[in-house]
Amino acid sequence: MKMEITQKKENPLYKRIEVHFTINHDGESTPGRNAVAEAVAKECKSKRDCVVIDTIESVYGKGMSKGYAKVYESKELALEYEREHLLKRNGIEAKAPETAEEAPAQE
Repeated sequence: MKMEITQKKENPLYKRIEVHFTINHDGESTPGRNAVAEAVAKECKSKRDCVVIDTIESVYGKGMSKGYAKVYESKELALEYEREHLLKRNGIEAKAPETAEEAPAQE
């Protein structure tokens, strides 16, 4: 899998970088979101938790895919601005709130 960033745009309002990329994967299947997100994070010098892959589309008849990703400055910003289903697809979830009180056992 060889990835090339075709367009990079900074979006200061949402504190993120919007990235369009092309992946060359001749003779292989389309790479998964996690592998692509790690490659984007490496290219943008960021953490995996801050990368949200929006789309990956295969080009018909070629071993190539094109996609769009958003790289946030922090995981908290990604949780704040991104839609819930995209966060779930990308494996980015908020920490479950810890309960201070436990429900009393009923007898």
